[in-house]
Amino acid sequence: MQDNSRPGRHKESRRPQFWRVAQRCCQIAATVDVAFFFLFHLLGSPILAWINIISVTMYVVAYFALSTRRNRIAIALIWCEVITHAAVGTVMIGWDSGFHYYLLMFIPALFVSMSSRPAWISVACLWGFYVLLDVTMRFVAPLQPISPNALLGVHLFNLTVVFAMFSYLAFYYMSLVTAAHRKLGRMATTDSLTRLYNRRHTVHLAEKEIARWHRNPSPLAFLLLDVDHFKPLNDRYGHELGDRILSDISTVITGALREQDFIGRWGGEEFLAVLPDTDRDQALITAERIRLAVAGTFWEFEAENLSVTISIGVSEYGANEDLNTAIARADKALYLGKDRGRNRVELATA
Repeated sequence: MQDNSRPGRHKESRRPQFWRVAQRCCQIAATVDVAFFFLFHLLGSPILAWINIISVTMYVVAYFALSTRRNRIAIALIWCEVITHAAVGTVMIGWDSGFHYYLLMFIPALFVSMSSRPAWISVACLWGFYVLLDVTMRFVAPLQPISPNALLGVHLFNLTVVFAMFSYLAFYYMSLVTAAHRKLGRMATTDSLTRLYNRRHTVHLAEKEIARWHRNPSPLAFLLLDVDHFKPLNDRYGHELGDRILSDISTVITGALREQDFIGRWGGEEFLAVLPDTDRDQALITAERIRLAVAGTFWEFEAENLSVTISIGVSEYGANEDLNTAIARADKALYLGKDRGRNRVELATA
């Protein structure tokens, strides 16, 4: 078993998508090297042909190292293979072969696979090696030159492979950024327990509905919902069951709402539902539907079936009032229902 407690191992484990892409790149690179094996045999260069068999072996080992999360071993093998292959191919048949292009593929991968400072150091070392190889080939003739047409073919092959792999990596990086952006968006607007909107985003959406009301007045209702006797239940049965109940109730409430309605966790065991194009009578019907749905749901705990009820305060948005006022009226109605015995729906007075 690998020790994942070390800092380096922890950093590696935070980028699972990158390591999966690295495995795919190992597969692609090994396939390319197999093609090179036959290509160089046809070109009469057996040394370069058999070098590709060594390369295939290194990529296979790197692939299985990534599968077992031996990421450092895999990266060392990939580094060694690409640098050695680029240098040998360039020295053997010349700079125009295009083997040096493969070195450039390391640059984006370095910044994804490690922290900033080591990445910049590695890029500087890579640049130094690239420049050294370039300068060397200006003064050293290829050791095993091939015909100009064959050299052009190798150059175009390398250019095509690198272009395709760069495109694939660019697509991956873009997908990763897009997914991260969506995840951050969900985290910024969603309550992690109930998967409903959080209070801040609920307020934002409710204020948009009020702004729409002022542009084109139409009925707008609010439901403030509170789970009855939740604290004693939480204290008696534990927070784990309490969290499960809140999560399940969120699902029940959402299922009782229409598509255009939305709901957020207002705080603790309270929820706020916003019902566009809904007058007080329709809101009362919706609230009663929610109350009955919650009351008809049971939770099993140590062979005991638990039922939970919910109290709901209803208010309809009135002209010249702000969001806080509308919600405050729903809150008064909610606590009137609590005073009258709970498991009730109450309508706010004007």
